Amino acid sequence: MQGTIDGFSYGAVTPVAAFLMACLGAALGLRCTTRSLRTERSFKAGWLALGATSIGSGIWTMHFIAMMGFSVDGVVIGYDRPITFASLAVAIGMVGVGIFLVGYRGATRMALVTGGTITGLGVATMHYLGMAGMRLDGQLEYDTVTVALSVVIAVVAATTALWAAVSIHGFLPSLGASVVMGVAVSGMHYTGMAALSVHLHPGSGGVSGTAAAPLVPLLIGPGCFLVIAAVVVMFDPLMVLGTPDWNDPGAAHGAGRPAGIPAQRQVPRFGTHADPASFHSRPRDPAPPGEW
Repeated sequence: MQGTIDGFSYGAVTPVAAFLMACLGAALGLRCTTRSLRTERSFKAGWLALGATSIGSGIWTMHFIAMMGFSVDGVVIGYDRPITFASLAVAIGMVGVGIFLVGYRGATRMALVTGGTITGLGVATMHYLGMAGMRLDGQLEYDTVTVALSVVIAVVAATTALWAAVSIHGFLPSLGASVVMGVAVSGMHYTGMAALSVHLHPGSGGVSGTAAAPLVPLLIGPGCFLVIAAVVVMFDPLMVLGTPDWNDPGAAHGAGRPAGIPAQRQVPRFGTHADPASFHSRPRDPAPPGEW
């Protein structure tokens, strides 16, 4: 018997909340990846790992918040915890491979294509592995063409996000890129859900229910991590303000300075000696006449 699926049991609440979590994870991940490009090598791996965990946790949280609104008429839905948490590990691990590849190789075409493909496949694998952990009195079936389309959306979204992480350095442009990634990830999720059909076992039915109750405890850990990651980002000035003024080529060449007035020695307004990248390209004082 064909089950009646409702993906929006709570109306627009779950799609909007899921979208916001996807945007939050993407924003944190992109800023951490961008930050890794402006730090010394010993700290690069830490920022990349934080970025990968942020994106993976954001995508996973987005998926299961959206699944809170999923229901099948006449069936109670549950989740297998080991498989559910395995999907989180897959998301973080495969996103990490893509981010580390781009973080260390740079924005080369090969690195972006390879890293984006691995990351996108990780997102798709997380989605369908999470669906495999769903327990209900019926059998899940998928339309192959629609599933393939969802995987393509995930790969394109991941490649675009990795390109944005290494190519867009301003705060507002990076925020816009995270919104685009949030739209793409949400689109991938609901495209994958459109491929789903449920065939109920004979004799099932009579009790309706959603997956909201069993999913709430599972979301606490990743949700708390995203809050902590957000705090780390907010308290790092380079993460929020971006590149300091002395990296501006116009400022370095005295653009806008009246003729005849020598350039002033610039002192960093923030940064530490543990992060020498925040002091690079500092202009020198002009040498006094006769000292050549």
